[in-house]
Amino acid sequence: MPKGSDIVLSCLRAEGVEVVFGYPGGAVIPLYDALKDSGIRHVLSRHEQGAVFAAEGYSRVTGKVGVAFATSGPGATNLITGIANAKLDSVPLVCITGQVRNTLIGSDAFQEVDVLGITLSLTKWSRLVRNVEEIPAVIAEGFYWARSGRPGPVVIDIPGDIFRTQSEFSGPVKFTPKRASSCCAKDSGLFLRLVDLLNNANKPVALIGGGAKASGAIAPLRSLLDTLQVPTCATIHGLGAVDFAKDYYLGMVGMHGTRQANLATHDTDLLLVFGARLDDRVTGEPSRFAPDAKIVHFDIDPAQLDRVRGCELAVLGDLANTIPAFHLALESAKLPEWSEWLSLVTHADRATPDSGNSEPTVKFLDELYKRLPENSIVVTDVGQQQMWAAQRYRSANPRGFVTSGGLGSMGFGLPSAVGAQIAKPDSTVLCISGDGGFQMNIQELATIRRLNLPVKLVIIDNKYLGMVRQWQQLFYNRNYAETDLSDNPDFVEVAKAYRIPAQRIGLDAIAGSSISRETADLFTNFLQSSEPELLVFDCHPEANVFPMVPAGASLSEMLTEDQ
Repeated sequence: MPKGSDIVLSCLRAEGVEVVFGYPGGAVIPLYDALKDSGIRHVLSRHEQGAVFAAEGYSRVTGKVGVAFATSGPGATNLITGIANAKLDSVPLVCITGQVRNTLIGSDAFQEVDVLGITLSLTKWSRLVRNVEEIPAVIAEGFYWARSGRPGPVVIDIPGDIFRTQSEFSGPVKFTPKRASSCCAKDSGLFLRLVDLLNNANKPVALIGGGAKASGAIAPLRSLLDTLQVPTCATIHGLGAVDFAKDYYLGMVGMHGTRQANLATHDTDLLLVFGARLDDRVTGEPSRFAPDAKIVHFDIDPAQLDRVRGCELAVLGDLANTIPAFHLALESAKLPEWSEWLSLVTHADRATPDSGNSEPTVKFLDELYKRLPENSIVVTDVGQQQMWAAQRYRSANPRGFVTSGGLGSMGFGLPSAVGAQIAKPDSTVLCISGDGGFQMNIQELATIRRLNLPVKLVIIDNKYLGMVRQWQQLFYNRNYAETDLSDNPDFVEVAKAYRIPAQRIGLDAIAGSSISRETADLFTNFLQSSEPELLVFDCHPEANVFPMVPAGASLSEMLTEDQ
């Protein structure tokens, strides 16, 4: 007769789970004991936060539900940042945590915390399992909510004694919700109203968010955009959803977006939003965002509609359904010609993506990017390097750019790259970190070495908490309070201690109009190596990311490096 731990793993296999990320502890010993011969691969992180970020990286590049295991108490609480990260970035995630045995719950037992209470506001759904018979139904429902609608995190807390309890098991079950979600895709009148709005627009703009990727709607979205031929920009999570080579694509919008994207979004009179939350990093001052625009918002989550600005038209539903329905409505419509508007926003006088950003780090990243194989994956940490990497990203791989957006979690990059590389073993995974964020989960170098994952690690080392220092320079009279990291370790030697090959490159190696053959070979060999490799770039300590929209400003009020 199977134990609860066996039932858990059988139910995970039924949900298509092939890999889980975790760290063992007392309350989950029975679960780990059952892993042998379970058919599920377990990846040992060196910290529970590393496990949950790795599960997110796995999910983001595959679209599958990421799974993380942790023990009770500190094991579970170490997952919380990752759970919050998944909630804000709409990542399907199931975290299975051990709990003290049933008879001890509520007694302040060793390593007991109220996991459900702590994570209540951070999850789509959560459950404390109180008997072994509940396991199949709870896991089925948990995976349903993680995947459905706007994806997100789920926590399933299981007392240790339930893992050990034997029970009859008739097999995994399926969860069916009592009520189907509503969708506007069949409302032909709604799309006729949208066509009418387009016919009366002089300056339409499309804004693409991460929801386009989550929905699997990339192909119909690209087809729609080719029909519309309107200026198009993307949020940081929307990068890769639009083919960067298209004449109508303006790049990333927001605090560190391109000038074309920000100016076009500010000036538009009709903004078509596809799967974006419109948070403040995208909008600038929300009350001054796209001030003359009527907004048409496509989203699966009704909570995102009218959240920042009132919508002229809300299109609720899965983009995989609503975008084709919209495109179908356009077949019989005669749309205006917007070529003059498109020419205006892409004109050189409005600034090219390169303009206003001559920082040497940009050249360093460009040299790496142009050598990346097709369908490579770029994973970033959070900070200045994240924005430089996003500004320069030129791939049309929809799941090729992975970053922490909504929560902005430093320490995300390295463990998330582990998950991405495990999910895509034949792809080049380039992880771009800052010296601050890299040290927050530096222990995951051990995971990379143990599994011999060929992740290509880059540290942009400016010996500061760079983004905070930039704000201190620009708005706090260069009072660099507690952002000095000049006592960083020698990252090359640290990597070597983990038996990972490493080298350092200085500013002089990329000075001038072109790099030397030696430097070019260094980049090529670094990216083509079958081993994990670390490359440290000595960034100028006071390098800044431009353009930049200051707090309280509109998208049209960007700061540039010459101001």
